[in-house]
Amino acid sequence: MSELVTGDAVVLGLRPAKLPSRVLALAIDLIVVGTVFGLVATGLAIAAGSLDDAALAAVSVATFLLVPVGGPIAVETLSHGRSLGKVACGLRVVRDDGGPIRFRHALVRGAMGVVEILMTLGVVASIASLVSARGRRLGDVFAGTLVVRERVPAGRAAAVPPPPPWLVGRFAELDLSAVPDELWLAVRQYLTRMHQLDAAVGRAMSERLGGEVAARTGVPAPAGVPAAAYLAAVVHERQIRDARRAWEASQAEVIRGYAGTGPVGATGGAPAYGAPVPGAPAHGPYAVGGFAHPVVGAGDSGSGRPPATGFVPPA
Repeated sequence: MSELVTGDAVVLGLRPAKLPSRVLALAIDLIVVGTVFGLVATGLAIAAGSLDDAALAAVSVATFLLVPVGGPIAVETLSHGRSLGKVACGLRVVRDDGGPIRFRHALVRGAMGVVEILMTLGVVASIASLVSARGRRLGDVFAGTLVVRERVPAGRAAAVPPPPPWLVGRFAELDLSAVPDELWLAVRQYLTRMHQLDAAVGRAMSERLGGEVAARTGVPAPAGVPAAAYLAAVVHERQIRDARRAWEASQAEVIRGYAGTGPVGATGGAPAYGAPVPGAPAHGPYAVGGFAHPVVGAGDSGSGRPPATGFVPPA
């Protein structure tokens, strides 16, 4: 899994779609809808050739509402915002908070689309998208949705940013056993991509993930601490514990390896398990029982400066 995915299979870490890609997706959708509408209208005209004018008018209106209007609404609802044109262009419709759209969102978008796309040949939708900072047409504004890009250029995997210094070690007693791996993955992927997210989507995502982590651990974010900083501190604490377990496991292997070759801790042999490591700090977030543990998420060790966190201390 290379993308941040919500529980409803909506991929985040994305950027708002630009007008050219949206126009291309819309053109593909209109071609498909027009073709289906023509075939359905022709079939109904042949089947209802014996009806009077009033019945033909009713059938025509029903066909229009069913195919050009109801069809896209049904497709967006069932596919969670991915029509055929959007799939071809790598786009998806999501809610403002990054979640999947529901029927009411698709209904509002479809109803407004009749006015701003079909009746005005797309002029109103294009102007609204150009004026909007996130490229939203009127249907998106009223429905509370956003069209985003699902496919972005692949790049080097980013490291999880370290937490703010004032939060390091604050959650040392936190019980993390109830947090599932899927939630850890979502939090980690959010932290590595939070600067790529739209500001509103990123803030909503951090609050949602922070709430889920707090519900699992029973400890909410401290007052005045952003949800993203809280998540970074909790993930950092888990990394420290993983490093501690890996170190203790390696020391246990050393003890077993030297068990039959001589006294442990003798000159030239392995240090006794539990003995301090020279140069290891006695206390601090990276010292456990006198061992020098790997500093997870640290920056340049030769610079003498703490790593940049990207978080601002609370006022």
